[in-house]
Amino acid sequence: MGTTRNGDGDFRPTADWHALRARAALLKKLRTFFDDRGFLEVTTPVLSADTVIDLHLDPFQVTKFSDPLQPDVGPTWFLQTSPEFHMKRLLAAGAEAIYQIGPAFRGAESGPIHNVEFTMIEWYRVGDDMAEGMLFLSEIACLIFETEMPDRLSYAEAFQQHVGLNPHTTSTEELKSAGASDRPAIHGDTRTEATNFLWSHFVEPKLGKEKPALIYDYPADQAALARVRQDTIPVAERFELYYRGIELANGYHELTDPHEFRGRAEETNRQRVVEGKPPLPTESRLGQAMDSGIPPSVGVALGFDRAMMVANGSTNLQDVMAFPENIA
Repeated sequence: MGTTRNGDGDFRPTADWHALRARAALLKKLRTFFDDRGFLEVTTPVLSADTVIDLHLDPFQVTKFSDPLQPDVGPTWFLQTSPEFHMKRLLAAGAEAIYQIGPAFRGAESGPIHNVEFTMIEWYRVGDDMAEGMLFLSEIACLIFETEMPDRLSYAEAFQQHVGLNPHTTSTEELKSAGASDRPAIHGDTRTEATNFLWSHFVEPKLGKEKPALIYDYPADQAALARVRQDTIPVAERFELYYRGIELANGYHELTDPHEFRGRAEETNRQRVVEGKPPLPTESRLGQAMDSGIPPSVGVALGFDRAMMVANGSTNLQDVMAFPENIA
C-alpha cells in the first residue's frame, strides 16, 4: 500500500508542453555544440563520501546504510552540489575535454530562481586559460539566447559603476557601512560578506539588462577553487555569466596546487562554523588526485534551468521544469 501524498490532487507538470519541447531541443543543441568541439560526455556519481566545501553551498546529507532495518545507521554521504570533484578526478586521470549534464542538489535554496534539485551543465578543457574559457562560455551564451557576444566587465568596474566604491581597495569598515540600513545582522561580519551583500543587492540586479554580460577578476577572497593572479592587487581568475540580472554560470581558471586546495577547505570550514553551519570533510579523493598532479584547465558550471527560464522569457523556474520541488 502506497504512502499518502499531499491531497491537492494535481499531478500535472508546472511547465507546459511548449516549454518542455523547447527544453529538450536546447539540450540537444548543447550536446551537439560540445560533441562538435571534441568534448566527451561523462557521467559521475550524484552520491559521494566527498563534497565541495563552500560557505554558501549546503549539501544534503544521506546515511549510507547497509542494513535496511537500520536506515539511520551508517556513514554520512552527500548529494553533490556540483559534479566538480569527480570531473576533476577525471582530468587527473587523463581526460582532456569533458562535459556533463545532470542533476545537482543544494539545500536551503528555494524560490522563483532556485530549486533544491536542478540540472547542471559542467565542462572542463585542459590547456585553456581564463580568456579562452570566457570565449567558450560566450559562444554558449550566443547559442542559448540567440544574441550577440556578451559584454565584458571586470568585477571592480561593475562594483564601481553601481556602488561607487572599489571592492579591492576600499576599507572593510567603509564596505560594511555602505548600504548598512538595508543589511541584516549576520554571523562573522567579514569583508567578504559585506562585499557579497553590496554585490547581490546593488550590482547583480543591473547586470546584463540588454544582452548577456561576463564579469571577471573577482576579489581574491572569493576565489573558491580558482587560481589567484598576483597583479597590482591579487584577483581571482574567476568569471560569471549574467543575463537580465540573474547569475547563470560560474567559471574558474582552475586551482591545481593541492596544498592551497586543502588550506582553502580548512578556512572555509572555519567560516562555516562561525556561521553556525556544520563543517564538511576536508580530505577527499580530489585532494589525492591533485597530489598526483592535475593539469591546468578551465571549468565552468551553468545552471541549465535558469538559462532555459531566461531564454523562455520567464521569471520562474516552474515555467521550464516538469516537476519542481513543490510537486516533486
